[in-house]
Amino acid sequence: MNLPKLHGVHVPHRKNTADMAPVRMPVPPSVTIPMNMHIGAPAECVVKVGDTVKVGQLIAKAGGFVSSPVYASVSGKVKKIDDMLMSSGRFMKAVTIESDGEQTPFEGIAPPAVTDFPSFINAVRDSGVVGLGGAGFPTAVKLGVKDLSQIQAVIINGAECEPYVTSDTRTMLDDAEWIGKGIALLQKYLLAKRVVIGIESNKPQCVKAMQALAGGMTGVEVMALPPLYPQGGEKVLIYNTTGRIVPEGKLPLDAGAVVINCTTLAAIAKYIETGMPLVEKVVTVDGSAVAEPKNVIAPIGASMQALFDFCGGFKSDPGKVLYGGPMMGIAVPNTDFPVMKNTNAILAMDEKDATLPEPTACIRCGSCVDACPLRLMPAAIEAAYNKRNVDKLRALHANLCMECGCCAFVCPAKRMLVQTNKLAKGLIAADNAAKKAEADRKAKEAAEKAEKEAAVK
Repeated sequence: MNLPKLHGVHVPHRKNTADMAPVRMPVPPSVTIPMNMHIGAPAECVVKVGDTVKVGQLIAKAGGFVSSPVYASVSGKVKKIDDMLMSSGRFMKAVTIESDGEQTPFEGIAPPAVTDFPSFINAVRDSGVVGLGGAGFPTAVKLGVKDLSQIQAVIINGAECEPYVTSDTRTMLDDAEWIGKGIALLQKYLLAKRVVIGIESNKPQCVKAMQALAGGMTGVEVMALPPLYPQGGEKVLIYNTTGRIVPEGKLPLDAGAVVINCTTLAAIAKYIETGMPLVEKVVTVDGSAVAEPKNVIAPIGASMQALFDFCGGFKSDPGKVLYGGPMMGIAVPNTDFPVMKNTNAILAMDEKDATLPEPTACIRCGSCVDACPLRLMPAAIEAAYNKRNVDKLRALHANLCMECGCCAFVCPAKRMLVQTNKLAKGLIAADNAAKKAEADRKAKEAAEKAEKEAAVK
């Protein structure tokens, strides 16, 4: 497969915890579990304050088609149900459970009956599993393909290209058996004839482990990909493994592909075999302010601070704390925020690493264009945004931006290009909404006018 030059950037590796098997943290005194840890509608709470719950017990049902159920990650009592401020800046309902320290499993835990494609999708939905690589899209919706003949390749994402983050690496090394069982499920129920495991070549242990797995399976191949960020981006991974391009505004399935994160797949396989839904995560705890970086097995809802404490606390005052990696991670104002379903890492950076450089004038060097994996023109998008030229932003395909940060990473002027791209997409969305509202208003006026004219006749 001869593909054009790959765009992206070589980011520092810093996989300090790659050789550290996950360790289980002590059960925290309490957990706070948000009702929206996924893209889509929030889950609807089914417990009340004072209820006794056990590990794996349903505490919130899916709130719609694009949603996901939520389960208790500790046994104990529901202490409160209240709004909490999320990292997005929005308030969301959350259930706080006071742990009894026993971690008693819910007596209703049992493997689901999976006999055909519909029951497989129902099981995936009931597992509570969403995209565990960071995206958080409900996996049952992604796998619920109406026409299975559209699927030309299922791509297992093992790229994990962000610096520091190694939770997926540990899945491939420690849970290869579960990945294999997950692949078998996809082959059986999605009729996947070709399965590609994509891994960056700078993870030789993972490549070797997955090659050993694939060697015993039919229709499974491992591709060692160039260690170029953002190799793990869905559209980038599809292109670099199949040569197919996902058209603007379309889904991976329109390019004949389904992409699933390796940890997500392992979690589905575990649920279908054991019946225990998603209640805990392996989280990489690292960063220049962390005393003892580790991969930590943490119950969903445990506070960031509890994980940092388990890792020896801070060796210097953190200047910034992030959900996820340093390229696409989300900064939080304090360490009270909880581990969520899609939390693959939490990082604490010291003041030096957290301080942003002062931007200077764009020198039109073109570095951002050369780095962009989607061949966009970030400097031109910035100029169009500053002029609030929505038509120009559309012509520049600003909505294609995946906010990977490559442009800002290479910019010698240290321009805030990612933030501007995000604002540009918001401007387009606002313009689209305004045009729709105007079209709806005109349609309503036309209908009312026609109704009046009909009444006169």
